Amino acid sequence: MRTPRISGSRCRVLLAAFALAAALDLASLAVGFHGGHVIAKPLLMPLLAAWAAAWGAPRLLVAALLCGWGGDVLLLSDADPAFLAGMTCFAAGHVCYLALFTRDGTPRARTALLAPGYLVALVTTVALLWPDLPAGLRVPVAGYSTLLVAMACAAAVRLGPVAGLGGALFLLSDTLIATGVADWPQPPRPDLWIMLTYLAAQFLLATGTLRALEARPGPMATYGEVRSTTP
Repeated sequence: MRTPRISGSRCRVLLAAFALAAALDLASLAVGFHGGHVIAKPLLMPLLAAWAAAWGAPRLLVAALLCGWGGDVLLLSDADPAFLAGMTCFAAGHVCYLALFTRDGTPRARTALLAPGYLVALVTTVALLWPDLPAGLRVPVAGYSTLLVAMACAAAVRLGPVAGLGGALFLLSDTLIATGVADWPQPPRPDLWIMLTYLAAQFLLATGTLRALEARPGPMATYGEVRSTTP
């Protein structure tokens, strides 16, 4: 990956802090320790965003991660208004990702074949969930799902397999949330699987974006994001 804008040791500290917060969050969910989840979850995306920024990430990537932070905090509440506000934050993050992928990504002919599959997945999932969703959430969930699938597809088609896997895992994570809202049968500890796939998704999207931009011809200074490597 590219040279960090600050010292490599500081980047490693930020990444280690993110990994530690993620481990605490997932362990808390695994054992049912709600307090640990409340403490760790709000730390996750700011730490990942700080790590990405330290590597000179485009501002849109940092903004997408921070939108995820807003959604994470809001979804700590079970209230319906908080759920809708959290969904709005994540939707804003997907818009940032889409803008970034469209601006800086490069279309890949082979992966373009994935687009019809994502379209079928969107239509099928929304059609199946629709009757079981609360009436007030049907249209918001359908609209959000459209943005999410567009982001996941764009990640694969324009940035390659690492970001593409991140987009697919984000889709899986949010589908688990939606099936829970629709009161479908859930796996044991569903919150654990939701957070595991979500954290992997955001990390892979960030890493895949940085790698894809690094692989482009010419220095990333073209994007106005590279900084001095002086600590």
